[in-house]
Amino acid sequence: MDIERTGMTARYSDSAAFRGIVFLAGHVAEKTEGASLAEQTREVLALLDETLAAAGSSKERLLSVQIFLTDIARIGEMNEIWDRWVTPGHAPPRATVQAALASPGYAIEITAVAAKTDG
Repeated sequence: MDIERTGMTARYSDSAAFRGIVFLAGHVAEKTEGASLAEQTREVLALLDETLAAAGSSKERLLSVQIFLTDIARIGEMNEIWDRWVTPGHAPPRATVQAALASPGYAIEITAVAAKTDG
């Protein structure tokens, strides 16, 4: 069985799927870099939706999510956006931690694992 990749660059892929499981790269807010955490969270979640769709999955099929915030004290701001995004009854297991990110303008990075959509 082959590995399927989407959004490939020389350095990484946006996703890689193997045996029905999709692994997503960390997604950051490139268009809203430096903007508020809420704006960046909205962009990152929209990017996750796009990457999941390109890989044959969706947010309802998430198996695990890791969220990295530059300031964990602002988790409530992120959760307000997250709670509107996540599909009721399909909230995935999730870990949220504080971390230094690749650019000082990034406030959030999200990576995930999902199951491919059946059929």
